[in-house]
Amino acid sequence: MAKGTLKDEVKTFIVQSLACFDTPSVVVEAVRKEFGATITRQSVEGYDPTKKAGSKLADKWRMLFEETRKTFLEDTASIAISHRAVRLRALQRMADKAETQGNMVLASSLLKQAAEEVGGAYTNRREITGKDGKDLPTPVSPVTIFQLPDNGRG
Repeated sequence: MAKGTLKDEVKTFIVQSLACFDTPSVVVEAVRKEFGATITRQSVEGYDPTKKAGSKLADKWRMLFEETRKTFLEDTASIAISHRAVRLRALQRMADKAETQGNMVLASSLLKQAAEEVGGAYTNRREITGKDGKDLPTPVSPVTIFQLPDNGRG
């Protein structure tokens, strides 16, 4: 399907998908499944203002692209897998399926991954505390400063 014959609904879908960092190949497949339209990767690239092919993209689509990308980068809360509970549920489903199929190695691996997820192994946050959550003791300075005698100089 040529670029000019696409409906605005399809164009919007293409621009928003590209703004969310989907590759042209992924977008082509998604457009085929969603709208039943057959397009090429090259025509999809024409809707990406960050590419040379999209350098002459209409302002309407360029603004939509920029707004969508900004929202996408700022709002990770809308991405389900960014939440620990969603990841744990997915791991639970995979572990159950692996166990029913008798794949104990995979099930064990998934259980380990879930334990690491719960234990905070996949976060940057590290809490450093002393025994029972109390503050760490302040280190004693290893250097002792003495007052030197003036040796009669003054």
